[in-house]
Amino acid sequence: MDNPKIDTFKTCYTGVIHDVMRAMGLRNFTLPARIKPLQPDMTLCGPAFTIEGRLDETADAHETLLAWTGLLSKCPEGHIWTAQPHTHSLAQMGELSAETLHFKGVLGCVLDGALRDSHFLIDLGFPSWRTHHTPRDVVAQWLPTGVNVDIMIEDVLIRPGDWLHGDRDGMVRIPVEHLDEILEKSLAAMQTENLVRTAILAGSDPQEAYIKYGKF
Repeated sequence: MDNPKIDTFKTCYTGVIHDVMRAMGLRNFTLPARIKPLQPDMTLCGPAFTIEGRLDETADAHETLLAWTGLLSKCPEGHIWTAQPHTHSLAQMGELSAETLHFKGVLGCVLDGALRDSHFLIDLGFPSWRTHHTPRDVVAQWLPTGVNVDIMIEDVLIRPGDWLHGDRDGMVRIPVEHLDEILEKSLAAMQTENLVRTAILAGSDPQEAYIKYGKF
């Protein structure tokens, strides 16, 4: 599913989006630095499909796999699989799950937790954000407790449909109700930065360029 807004947002970088949101008075929108991209050269941008869960060592393998495949079935194309598993001991994404989601048109994943099969995910080109890696999976270990619900990743609230934007500098959450305004202001800010850059390279004093354009 093509989404022109995603393509346009991908021309922006996370730093300028962050600065725009800060200037708008928004707070608590930067995901913690522990969540890093597996593929730093890939920008991940789009609406969140949110998942929450918990460790449950009393669950049997069939129960956990039935629940997990149910999540894969529910995740819609054109969204980002966004999970708060409440554990760092288990991988929340791996080869077969990533391939299934990629085939469905899911944009990528953001996990406050681990993944595995990282070489396969890199070769697949499935943009993946995670805290670390482990070979341990969810079988007989983990169950979802909520789908398309509000989740917290540290101090960042992510609601179903809020947008995420991440590149090698980090990731921010964009409230969906401010999406168009933030996109417009981010594009404008990049144009202003280009004017400042051009002025400085032409010999203008950096402070004078800042005073003239109001940005640095």
